Amino acid sequence: MRDDVHGHGPVLGPDRLGAELGERATLVQFSTAFCQPCRATRRVLAEVAAMVDGVAHVEIDAEDHLALVRDLRITATPTVLVLDATGRVVRRATGQPRTVDVIAALGHAL
Repeated sequence: MRDDVHGHGPVLGPDRLGAELGERATLVQFSTAFCQPCRATRRVLAEVAAMVDGVAHVEIDAEDHLALVRDLRITATPTVLVLDATGRVVRRATGQPRTVDVIAALGHAL
């Protein structure tokens, strides 16, 4: 995954995400309805979340959450944020990720 944050990103809780955080980490995906790479990203993140205990996948429709998109400076979809157990953004990437890259990024959150 590209665009490293190195653990100094903002903290996001269930109130801002509209979903519960994973016990160990959370994969947050910003998508739009007509984004073809978003569908493939959804599959990759869901597979990784199913493989790793305590990891949740949360998908957010960027068009329905414009304030959050602006606050986080989301400029393209898909954008994936990797959150640690406290909700701190530890990695960030745009574009369709590979499974191996998502697993590696989770290593920074776990």
